[in-house]
Amino acid sequence: MKDKRFDFKALSKATAVAALMAAPWSADATVTTFPQGWSASDKTQFYSLDQGSELMPLNWMVALKQADGRPFMADSLSRYGYLPNEASVQHLPIGFTVAHAGDQGQMLGMTCAACHTRQIEVKDSTYRIDGGPAIVDFQSFAADLDTAVGVVVNDDKAFAEFSLTVLGPDADQVEQLQLKADVAAWYQRYHTLMDRALPKDKPWGPSRLDAVSMIFNRLTGLDIGTSANHIIPENIYRADAPVRYPFLWNAPIQDMTQWPGFADNGNNILGLARNLGEVYGVFGSFYPKKSSWRLLGVDYLHKNSADFNGLDNAESLIRKLQPPKWPWAVDKDLAAAGKKVFDLPNDQGGCVGCHGITKGKTRFLLQQTWATPILDVGTDTREYAVLARTVNTGVLVGAKIPALTPPLQQTDTAFNVLGLSVIGAILQHYESVAVTPAVQAHLTKDVTKVEGLLNHIEADISPFTPMTADLKGAFHQSAPQATAAAAPSYAYESRVLQGIWATAPYLHNGSVQSLADLLKPATDRTAAFAIGPEYDPVNVGLASKQTKFGYTLQTTDCSHRDSGDSRCGHEFGIQLSDSDKKALLEYLKTL
Repeated sequence: MKDKRFDFKALSKATAVAALMAAPWSADATVTTFPQGWSASDKTQFYSLDQGSELMPLNWMVALKQADGRPFMADSLSRYGYLPNEASVQHLPIGFTVAHAGDQGQMLGMTCAACHTRQIEVKDSTYRIDGGPAIVDFQSFAADLDTAVGVVVNDDKAFAEFSLTVLGPDADQVEQLQLKADVAAWYQRYHTLMDRALPKDKPWGPSRLDAVSMIFNRLTGLDIGTSANHIIPENIYRADAPVRYPFLWNAPIQDMTQWPGFADNGNNILGLARNLGEVYGVFGSFYPKKSSWRLLGVDYLHKNSADFNGLDNAESLIRKLQPPKWPWAVDKDLAAAGKKVFDLPNDQGGCVGCHGITKGKTRFLLQQTWATPILDVGTDTREYAVLARTVNTGVLVGAKIPALTPPLQQTDTAFNVLGLSVIGAILQHYESVAVTPAVQAHLTKDVTKVEGLLNHIEADISPFTPMTADLKGAFHQSAPQATAAAAPSYAYESRVLQGIWATAPYLHNGSVQSLADLLKPATDRTAAFAIGPEYDPVNVGLASKQTKFGYTLQTTDCSHRDSGDSRCGHEFGIQLSDSDKKALLEYLKTL
C-alpha cells in the first residue's frame, strides 16, 4: 500500500488551500520598493531560495492549529512580522520555502530572506527594504510552534484532527501510529532545544535574535550526540545574548564578518562558510559520523541537508544588492556640512576613521575587500560569554582539519565544533583532498592499516586547495574570549555606513532607538522603547509609538554591560554641537 504519511497530494485540496489562505495578509497598503540592484526575478529568487533548511514536513504545518483553533498558518505568519511573498503559490511569507524535499517528503524550510528583509512605515506609506534587518519576532514564532506541536503529541483529540488533515480519512491504524511516532520524535528534538534555549524572563523581542547561541545549541545539542536521536541536552544553553539582524548590502565585500569579527570574509568560499553556519542554525539537518576511509576522518556530508548550490546562488544575489536610498527630501546644504563632520577625526566626533570606505585584505583571485575594523568601543559584552561556552563534542571528539585545527577534546568550545563542522563539510563538498596512488594502494578492508596510514601522512598533507585556502581564516581559533586575559577586549565589527538609516535599532545588540540617540551619552539614551515597523525620519530610527507587537525593550546602563541589553558604549559624536549633530544626521541619510 502506498505510504501517504508525507504525501502533500493526499491532502484534501480544499483543506490545504483553506489552511494556507485563511486570513491572508492585507493587500491594502501600497508597498514602495527601492532600486537596489535586483531585478524582479532576483527578488523572487531571494525570497524563496532553497538553502537546505528542514523545519518540518509541509503538510504538518498546514495541519497545525493555534491555541484559538485557527490554522497555525493563518495570516501567513504576519502576526510575527514576516512579510508577504506575492510570488509564493502557497502564500508562504518571504524567507519560507517548500523547494527542499527531505526524507519525509516536501519540507518547509527557512532562508536568509526571512531575517534580512524589512518593511518600515511612515504615516500611511510602507517601504520594502531588501537585505535590511527584519523586524520579526522569531522567538514567539518558535515558541508558538513548539506549543502547537506539543498539543498534537499530548492530546488525543488534537492528534485525531491533525492525522485526518495529514493522512486523509482513509488512513489505517498502522499509518496513524507511524505518524504519531514521527511527530513525537520531531517534538522531542525541537522541544528540547526550545525549552532549554529560549529565555523565559527576557525574551529577545522583535528585530533581535541570539543567533550565535541558537546555531551552537542546534548543532551541538541536536546533531552530534552518540545516541540514536543524536541529542546532547546539556550542550544547549540559555540563548541570552540577542543581537539585531545585520544588513546584507555590502556584506560580501567586508574583509571581516560576524559581530565579534571572528571570521575572515570577502570572497565566495568565505561567504559559503558564513551561510552554511546559518543553515545549521535554521533547521538544516546535519548528522556527521566518523569515517576511517576519509582523510578528514569524518563524513561531514552524511545526512547533511545543506544546499550548496542554493547557498552559492544566495551569495551571488547578495553581491548584487545595493543599499536603499533615502526616499524623502534631503537638505543638500545641511548634508554637505554633515559630511565635513563625518570626515573629522574620531576624537573630534567624526565617523570616517572607523566607518569610511578603505581597502581591506585581498582575497583569492585578487578580490579586493573593504576594511572592517574590529574595535572595542565599550558596548555590551554578553556575546563573548557565548563564544566561550564549552560542550560535549559527541561523535566529533578527536576530529580535526589537518594543517589547521588540533583534535577536538571531549569537552571543547562550541565555537571550535562549529568551525570544524563548517570547514569540514565545505572541504568534503569540493573534494579538495585528492587520494594519491600511494594512499589508494593501502586502501584495504583492514581499517587499522588505513587509520595507521592516515595518521602517518596527515602531517604532510593539507586538505586545502588555492580556492579553499581562505577557509583557514573562517573561524579564528584566537577569537578573543572574555576570560582569556586580565583586561579582555570585547571588540565588534565597524561597518561602512551606506544605508545605515534603514537599519534601526542600533549597536550590535539593537539597544539604541535611533541615530539621534546614538549621538548622546549612554546615560541620556532612551532606556526603554517599543519595537516595530513605524519609522521616525527626523531622529532616523524607530518611532516612539509602535502598534504592531506591543513589545518594549528595556535596556540597561553601563553598570550592566554584560546584560545582553546594555545601551552602553560607542560614545562618539556626543561632544558635537546640536547643529553639527543635525548636519551629521542629514548626511547619514544620503549614504
